[in-house]
Amino acid sequence: MHVSDQDVFVNVVGGVKVNETSADLALLAAIVSSFRDRALPQDLVIFGEVGLSGEIRPVPSGQERIYEAAKHGFTRALVPKSNAPRKAIEGMKVIPVTKLSDALSALEEL
Repeated sequence: MHVSDQDVFVNVVGGVKVNETSADLALLAAIVSSFRDRALPQDLVIFGEVGLSGEIRPVPSGQERIYEAAKHGFTRALVPKSNAPRKAIEGMKVIPVTKLSDALSALEEL
């Protein structure tokens, strides 16, 4: 996917501060969503750090983030494989990814 000829503007909701790399994967998913003119599911939570070579790195407190998301009604989570919970969370489908290409493929299937 080539977006080098596109202007990309990122805006977060008032009061929200992005001061950690865990928003990398969600930001890229939003850009892909806009580029393809296809909305992301409302029940999907996404987090993960994205390296320059496309690897998806874990973030601090990843499993706790998934549990919190489930409490708030999210039913799907796209997360770094290292942050995936060891046992299933009731009502939550966790999609673990290791590379950006894996994440993009998973988004296509949603």
